[in-house]
Amino acid sequence: MSDYLPPLRDMEFLFNEVFDLPSQWARMPALAEHVDADTARAVLEQAGKVIAQTIAPLNRSGDEQGCRWEAGKVITPDGFIQAYRTYADDGWVGVSGDCDFGGMGMPKVIGAQVEEMLNAGNLSFALYSMLTAGAALSVLNHASDALKATYLPAMYEGRWTGSMCLTEPHAGTDLGLIRTRAEAQADGSYRVTGTKIFITGGEQDLSENIIHLVLAKLPDAPSGAKGISLFLVPKVLVNADGSLGNDNAVSCGSIEHKMGIKASATCVMNFDGATGYLVGELNKGLNAMFTMMNYERLGVGIQGLALGERSYQNAIEYARERLQSRAPSGPVATAQAADPIIAHPDVRRMVLTMKALNEGGRAFSTYVALQLDLAKYSADSTERNHAEAQVALLTPVAKAFMTDMGLETTVHGQQVFGGHGYIREWGQEQLIRDCRITQIYEGTNGIQALDLVGRKLVADGGRTYTLLSAQIKSFAHGLDDSRAEFKAPLLAAVNNLDELTAWVLDRSQGNAREIGAASVEYLHVFGYTLYAYLWAQMADVALEHGEQKGFYASKLGTARFYFARMLPRIQSLTATVKAGSESLFLLDAEAL
Repeated sequence: MSDYLPPLRDMEFLFNEVFDLPSQWARMPALAEHVDADTARAVLEQAGKVIAQTIAPLNRSGDEQGCRWEAGKVITPDGFIQAYRTYADDGWVGVSGDCDFGGMGMPKVIGAQVEEMLNAGNLSFALYSMLTAGAALSVLNHASDALKATYLPAMYEGRWTGSMCLTEPHAGTDLGLIRTRAEAQADGSYRVTGTKIFITGGEQDLSENIIHLVLAKLPDAPSGAKGISLFLVPKVLVNADGSLGNDNAVSCGSIEHKMGIKASATCVMNFDGATGYLVGELNKGLNAMFTMMNYERLGVGIQGLALGERSYQNAIEYARERLQSRAPSGPVATAQAADPIIAHPDVRRMVLTMKALNEGGRAFSTYVALQLDLAKYSADSTERNHAEAQVALLTPVAKAFMTDMGLETTVHGQQVFGGHGYIREWGQEQLIRDCRITQIYEGTNGIQALDLVGRKLVADGGRTYTLLSAQIKSFAHGLDDSRAEFKAPLLAAVNNLDELTAWVLDRSQGNAREIGAASVEYLHVFGYTLYAYLWAQMADVALEHGEQKGFYASKLGTARFYFARMLPRIQSLTATVKAGSESLFLLDAEAL
């Protein structure tokens, strides 16, 4: 496996030339005084340095060793404790944390790039801080002032980590079925009892304390999802002065033995009358939890991108060095016995597919992160509302499409290596195993597709989608004739998505099965069209620099590849959506 190289040049291109983020920050009062182009560059360079030098080298050894569970305690792989302390001591756990509680206060667009680098360097390691940042976000937005003051500073410092406890053995997607219960106590606390499974970082040896956010129901709560509340349950109780007290009634019953992310502890957690504290309002726990989950779903999409980037970096280095056969157009490396495999068309296809999906995905994750920042920091209420609507619409696409493309990219990277890609020592097979979970956790990609079509399109009649479509068309119509190679296919793609959206909305009125039948392929049409929009923006900037060699020529060539070889995928996907649901139910369940 090659050394990980943070893609700082591409990030800088997006920040300064495509989205002009410094001017965006300058008009947001909460950011203007402490974030600018120089700050962003310094933050990303320093984060990239510590990740590349300290964390990425532990990726393979962490996979080989995995976590161990011994007498209720989890032991992380060699080197993780020291690396985590270095990462936490530098303040990276709180990179986007609130300044009032000790966080760096960086906007999400910067935090998203740090997440990508960390996930590319070592996904298992990244999960510990990712869950902490997400838990801290829910506490910040929904907990009492007393809970914020007690828990947030230590979480941003990384001294205490966080976990998200939703799933139970019998209840995954359908959270309304949870059985974990909470009983009110005279002192205002609650006793929480139940078992949660698949809890990332539920137990580990990296931090002094673990702050669990636990979904539970009171005995008299309404049935279903409307009766769920959220509780903060620390592993170790915290004294009034902020020092650690006695152990809480929380224990780790076991850890899972997984296909991938083996250095991340995935735990069965038992709460046996544990002391907890209400976060948000009673029976509105999902509102508080989804504050965390919406950020996490973008974060999981970024994981797919990150693993694809690591796979690409490995594959392109190998393809430039591996000698096999002669290029079909004649010898390239005349002094060698054979040519590098990068000279062969099929290898070019795989490498360019990886490059196009990675760079398109990075633009997409940055765009969604910018909408999160606008929704939070903009002084214009209309802009805030528009950004919030875009985030709601795009979050399921970011999670599902980016992870689906991440798996495709990691597989392409393995294929470039041929037989060596199947061997553990080269690292490519680990990337595939690690990437596979990204399509499953934080809501499977099928659930994300149902969310997009059922909740984000059908529920509002496509109104939010129409605003995004108009935005894309406005950009495309604004391109001059020198951009015709991108303008025409982009307009054709968005018009196709408009028509397909109308078709799905119409068919959903008469047949409840149509939403589920159309949703996955529809989400992919949506994703490819969004990438075309972003690639057209990147190509527009690149063309300002002409056709010379170097970074901009590479960007332009990749854009042309995307429009020529990848965007046409929407045609077959559109046909699949319009095939409808009938063929899915021709056979009885027993005949399948």
